[in-house]
Amino acid sequence: MSKTISAGRAPKILIENIGGDLSLVGWDGDDILLKCDDEEEMLCKQDGDKVSISCEGDVSLRVPKSTSVFIQHIEGDASIRGVMGSIELKEIEGDLSIRDVDSVAIDMIQSDFSLRGAKGNLSVKNAQSDVSIRDVDGNVSLESVANDLALRDVRGNMSANVADDVVLYLNPQAGNTYSVSAGNDILLVMPPKANATLTLNADEIDIEWKGVVNDEDVASRVVTLGDGSAFVTLNAGGNIRVTNQADAGETAEDFGNFAGIGMDWSGFGERISQRVNQATQRAQRKIEEAARRIEQKTREAERRSRHGKVGLEVGRWSWDLSQRGVPMPPRPQASDEERMTILKMLQDKKITAEEAEKLLASLEGGL
Repeated sequence: MSKTISAGRAPKILIENIGGDLSLVGWDGDDILLKCDDEEEMLCKQDGDKVSISCEGDVSLRVPKSTSVFIQHIEGDASIRGVMGSIELKEIEGDLSIRDVDSVAIDMIQSDFSLRGAKGNLSVKNAQSDVSIRDVDGNVSLESVANDLALRDVRGNMSANVADDVVLYLNPQAGNTYSVSAGNDILLVMPPKANATLTLNADEIDIEWKGVVNDEDVASRVVTLGDGSAFVTLNAGGNIRVTNQADAGETAEDFGNFAGIGMDWSGFGERISQRVNQATQRAQRKIEEAARRIEQKTREAERRSRHGKVGLEVGRWSWDLSQRGVPMPPRPQASDEERMTILKMLQDKKITAEEAEKLLASLEGGL
């Protein structure tokens, strides 16, 4: 189903909810072109230059480049290109890719986020996965990034709080401030003639720069490069490395999540997401295999307890009177609750598959 809407060259679009994926592209046309799979799934209203859209499935939009967009919720992934009006997004559950826009403000991203090319400012309150940013003319504010951050070429001020690793390619501008806090390591790459005052705090600080002598015993340093006219503050829970080697992102083994990504950041989020999914699938297969082995051992133990024994039960004791011989107390059987507890510990990665089997064997009396 497709629909054409005339709302002027700078309409205001409210996207209330998208149940699937969203493709939003700015074009040179004067109209809004709306496509979705089923007309019954979509609700569209217009009031002058204001258009509201809601759809249970996937939506494709072509809009005039000067369109302003406010998005409340997207359940799937979203791709936004060439929209030069303001973009505001409250929450997206899937991956978000943005290219060639003006200003962007985001409250919540639950998966990977990639942005390349913004003329205005970028603001993100909460990113629950990896973030990749490149070529922003305005300011960048990242209040909370749950995983890794890769950032290159921000020409405005920049601040970020990141839970894991950070790689920065910066050309510091006079008078600008750049502030980054990371739970793990930070790699900062700048041009050889960069002018910046660096304030660094970390477990270890390594500065690969002509004229700068490293001090292995300090965890805090202030270093002036050139005229020191830009101000860079880095706080790392792990190590900080500062270098002017452009290929440092490729060769820095200490920054394993970033090794090999080089100068092309465009697919960073997708690659990390694929690796995480593959690792999750492998772990799930191991859990399922271990569960099958445990269940098989349980059935074997139950069969042995039912066959091949002549016994006498008195109260809570069961005596083995077979010709093998001596009366012995029974081997206790693991309860369903105990088995589920072991499987839950395995799934939560508190124990290995081998440890899970040993635990169950001990509950079965060594079987």
